[in-house]
Amino acid sequence: MPRAGRFIFVVLGLLFLAATTEAQLTAESQQKTGFVRLDRVTASRATDNGIKIRSGSAVVQISALRDDVLRVRVGPSGQLPEDASWAALASARSATAKVTPETSASTVGFKTARLRVTVRKDPMELKVTDLEGHVIAQDFPGRPIEYHGSSFRVYMKSPADEHYFGLGDKPGPLDRRNEAFTDWNTDAFGWQESTDPIYKSIPYFITFRKGVSAGIFLDNTWRSSFDFNKEYRDGFSFGSEGGPLDFYILYGPEPKAVVQSWAWLTGFTPLPPLWSLGYQQCRYSYYPEAEVRRVASRLRSEHIPTDVIWLDIDYQLKNRPFTVDPERFPHFDDMIQDLKAQHLHTVAITDLHIADLPNAGYKPYDEGKAGDHFVKNADGSTYVGVVWPGKAVFPDFTEKASREWWGTLYADFVRKGIAGFWNDMNEPAVFLAPSKTMPDDVQHRIDEPGFAPRTASHLEIHNVFGMENSRGTYEGLRKLAPDTRPFVMTRASYAGGQRYSATWSGDNSSTWNHLRQTTPQLINLGLSGFAMTGADVGRFAGSPQPELLTRWLEVAAFHPIDRDHTAIGTNPQEPWENGTREDLNIRRHYIEERYRLMPYLYTTAEEMSRTGLPIMRPLFLEFPNGGTGGEPVDLSTGNAFLLGPDLLVAQSPYPDEMDDYTVALPSAVGWYNYWTGARIATDSDRKAIDNDVVTQPEVHVHRSLDTLPVFVRAGAIVPEQPLVQSTDEKPQGPLTLRVYPPIGANKECSGSLYLDDGVSYAFQKGEFLRLGFTCRLSAQGLMVTVTAPTGSFAPWWKLLSVEVYGASRPAAAASASALDGSGATQISTGYDDEHHRITALIPDTGKGLELQLTY
Repeated sequence: MPRAGRFIFVVLGLLFLAATTEAQLTAESQQKTGFVRLDRVTASRATDNGIKIRSGSAVVQISALRDDVLRVRVGPSGQLPEDASWAALASARSATAKVTPETSASTVGFKTARLRVTVRKDPMELKVTDLEGHVIAQDFPGRPIEYHGSSFRVYMKSPADEHYFGLGDKPGPLDRRNEAFTDWNTDAFGWQESTDPIYKSIPYFITFRKGVSAGIFLDNTWRSSFDFNKEYRDGFSFGSEGGPLDFYILYGPEPKAVVQSWAWLTGFTPLPPLWSLGYQQCRYSYYPEAEVRRVASRLRSEHIPTDVIWLDIDYQLKNRPFTVDPERFPHFDDMIQDLKAQHLHTVAITDLHIADLPNAGYKPYDEGKAGDHFVKNADGSTYVGVVWPGKAVFPDFTEKASREWWGTLYADFVRKGIAGFWNDMNEPAVFLAPSKTMPDDVQHRIDEPGFAPRTASHLEIHNVFGMENSRGTYEGLRKLAPDTRPFVMTRASYAGGQRYSATWSGDNSSTWNHLRQTTPQLINLGLSGFAMTGADVGRFAGSPQPELLTRWLEVAAFHPIDRDHTAIGTNPQEPWENGTREDLNIRRHYIEERYRLMPYLYTTAEEMSRTGLPIMRPLFLEFPNGGTGGEPVDLSTGNAFLLGPDLLVAQSPYPDEMDDYTVALPSAVGWYNYWTGARIATDSDRKAIDNDVVTQPEVHVHRSLDTLPVFVRAGAIVPEQPLVQSTDEKPQGPLTLRVYPPIGANKECSGSLYLDDGVSYAFQKGEFLRLGFTCRLSAQGLMVTVTAPTGSFAPWWKLLSVEVYGASRPAAAASASALDGSGATQISTGYDDEHHRITALIPDTGKGLELQLTY
């Protein structure tokens, strides 16, 4: 080799050795200091369903669970974290999709049938797009994943027009952009719009940009945080102070598809008992027994449809869970049965703390101590904290055996006929502690299928403790009454907790701002999996003004759960209290309307149990592209929301203001006024402040106390029933089908109905009823079709009352026939000019029928 060549070779060798030595020293330094930076790809290899990457000492595995669901796992020291989860189902985590490797000189990656994953090598940068090139998720340039000791953070790009939703019950605006949050379940009495954290930790959010949506879930139970455009205006980030970096990317592109994938990953909300959708009356507390009976009697004498009375902690002996105070409730068992005879179900609170009462004959303590079921201190002694009964101990819900024991504690209450149970204070809340909860070093024993048995600190278990409490309750009730659907209400939970319980927004306040806060909070809970949710109507802390209570009861009639609840020391808050007779009449009217809508509401709940779609929905879930011209839906529609797919409820964005307001309606369809039946004439030529024409239509609303604006999507068929005082009652009269003919180019409409016994699991054996409804406009008039039913459950009706809205004149003729065309008969119709409707009453033979209206 020439001398010059040898010189160059030696120099290159020295440079390579220096670089290698520097890399080794950097890796050794990172391991010693706990700092790891995933800034370049040092090695990679394809796997059966993705790719495995090395970045210095760290390993990254990106896997396709489905064509539209990715999982990213990171091990900073070269070993992936344990493949276990309290949230993600084992069936989902073990799923796999076919991938095609894609590599180049500067990138590695793969594609599925729907997504492309590209990892740039140097600097290391993950980018996920769909096959049309829409960016779904992309690392933030210059901010790779970093570990500082056990903590880590992930940074991603945030386009200026991207929006974020979810994270459970976090207060604040519907859109999480320009907000930051912490996940650490907290007893937050009297929380406000800026309070964080509060009761639940659901480290999952949905991105939405130009009609394209995705979901991101950080499966980490430690204290974690999320920053949307606070640190970087064009970036968002998420991370935790410990635990695994294990996150999922769920692709839509439609928001509905993301929500359904979330349910596939973490589980569906079970079909609830029908009675849980009825009106519910509660306070802290109804006692003594005579007061419970008085409230029940007044509900019935005032003809306020009601299904549930709740019992807060004062029914217990000295606040000890699973006890009854014999002085306050001397005939407790008889009371439960008497309420049941009035078609009122009882829900009783059972906080998760157990009174620390050795040698006192207190069964929950004695059994828990004997079975070694209580949480331990670091030194192995039983942890004791102060809560409602005074000194208390806590079941170790991360042990399967302890959860099963907890479930057995409900046996006596189930035998008494109590219908549902309320797990409160399960953040867990602890009094007299600066942290409001257990110390960080309290020890929990993980003994759970899918996990390696071990001991974990409270730092790891805190956020999942409440969910496992409600899980123990739910699974216990399933064993105690195998053919009865449980109803469990929890305050604290984690991702996936919807599998076990309903929830509510916690200890809110009797203020106008809290009424305004209810809509975004419940919508984000629904998007996060908790579709069975509500707020304390009238609010918990403080006494509401009469108008505030009235307006709250109005809008709550369209929430998934409708429960009037208030705190000890506040003024009475039942519908007949705190207002005039006019207030009572208005409040009763809206509760009655909820019961008339029960077929629609229950059908929506059944859809939720199959698909994961929430009962209460943001407008963009149904209208991701807004209008017929493809313009985006207005994401700042104040307090407007959808109940199911077809009803749009539009409370004032500032309900305490006296001013009239406008409601932006998605222009993809036309709309009808629910109360009057009239078609909505909207201002589609309005201009923005920059004089650009705004294509999304608006409707002007005159503010009044007795009318909450509700609109119906054109093309909807909404089933309703005659008024009852309880869901236990069989409706007397016809099933009503409210038909809202399509407006514009579309000529068809549809609807459906689901029905079963509302209580048992017989529907799983085919004992249900499912009907489909359609309509079709023609030059002659309107054809309404009712399909033949599926399922063996017998309906309560013999007649169908078909109401066609938007009519300006009576029908010229009407005829009905079976679906096979036989038995055609002329039908008489009525016309109601005030409500713009034509009504036809038709016998239902149970074989399907067609109604032809000629205009």
